[in-house]
Amino acid sequence: MASAKNIQRLQNLIWVLVYGGLLTLVLGVFTRRTDDGLGWRMVIGGGLVAAVGAVLIYVRSRIKLTQPSGPQT
Repeated sequence: MASAKNIQRLQNLIWVLVYGGLLTLVLGVFTRRTDDGLGWRMVIGGGLVAAVGAVLIYVRSRIKLTQPSGPQT
């Protein structure tokens, strides 16, 4: 179980990984025109980062929110 703050941090990390990975992948596709080796490394790296983000989406779906235990004084 996780707190709401930790879940929010995980969600922020997920979207940074997904969008950052996809952006790197697309930039790698265009970089391949001038530097084939660098372009492929960017495509593979970006794809892996986006895949990690996708796996974390599944992990986030399985996490349960910790319920507060009654009123605190």
